[in-house]
Amino acid sequence: MANGHQVETRNTAYFRHGYDSDHADMRRLYEQAKIDQWNAAKDIDWQTPLAGDGGLISDDLVDIHGTRFWDRLSPDKRVELNRRVACWRLSTLVQGEQGAMLLCSQLVEHVHGQDAKLFQSSQVADEARHNEVLQRYLDCRLDGSIYPLGGNVREIFDTLLTTTSWHMKTIGLQLIAETFAVSLFRMLAESSKDELLRQVCRRILQDEARHMGFAMLSLPEIVREATDAERREMEEFAVWALARTLTGIFPLAAYEEMGFDLAEIGEIKRLRRERAAGGDETAFRKFFRRDLHGGLVRNLRKVGLLSERMAPGLQSLGVNLAAA
Repeated sequence: MANGHQVETRNTAYFRHGYDSDHADMRRLYEQAKIDQWNAAKDIDWQTPLAGDGGLISDDLVDIHGTRFWDRLSPDKRVELNRRVACWRLSTLVQGEQGAMLLCSQLVEHVHGQDAKLFQSSQVADEARHNEVLQRYLDCRLDGSIYPLGGNVREIFDTLLTTTSWHMKTIGLQLIAETFAVSLFRMLAESSKDELLRQVCRRILQDEARHMGFAMLSLPEIVREATDAERREMEEFAVWALARTLTGIFPLAAYEEMGFDLAEIGEIKRLRRERAAGGDETAFRKFFRRDLHGGLVRNLRKVGLLSERMAPGLQSLGVNLAAA
């Protein structure tokens, strides 16, 4: 396909014949979803001017900020790199929201509970709105520019779309990806240079926290009743999803377009790893890491998946098990 790719899936649809509420807390989550609906076309002030130097995200979130690579760039080139990195990040997010929309449409079919079906229907609408609002932002600030679908993002969603287990889909999306999204959108809402981007991220954020709630309500019983083999499979899948979410995602094309060669890009990647390992990160990155790790540990524990078996895998990814 010229403007997308095809994923062959096999999803089991459960057609209910009774429609009474069967999960009071899930019904409350659905009721909140109805209250929280917003319109990307009308509830964002798209006329908000771009102030400052023209950059979109905090310069602290550009990997080379504060290094000799940054120092050698002219002010105009720094702004250009900021915008390219922002475009790459937002491209990843808009594509992730498309994947989440497709995945939640499967969950509407697959889950059994009436209230779970209703909530997942509301999440399909949420993900469609996020996909729309991020694309509108790209159109407004970056002339519709978008980077190709990243390898890790494609692998994550292709895997989640083709797995036949609704709780594995939920572990990958609402437990891992949504926890990551909450921390990322919170950081962007607080740190971005562009007030319009801060508006967009604040709106998305109010939905993402609710989406995590689906995992908190639907997974504990599944985990509690699982055999040891089933639980091990869920734990390994959670670590796999987390590894794909946290590693291997780098704005390579943005740096190539700015004229950096492969040796320089290799050094930039090394500096990024060393900063993260040594705690020598910028304030916003430290905030994001602390917020994300705390949320991951807390949510894994809430659903009953945090175990000694998972500890080595989480620690290898730099997740601090005492974060929460």
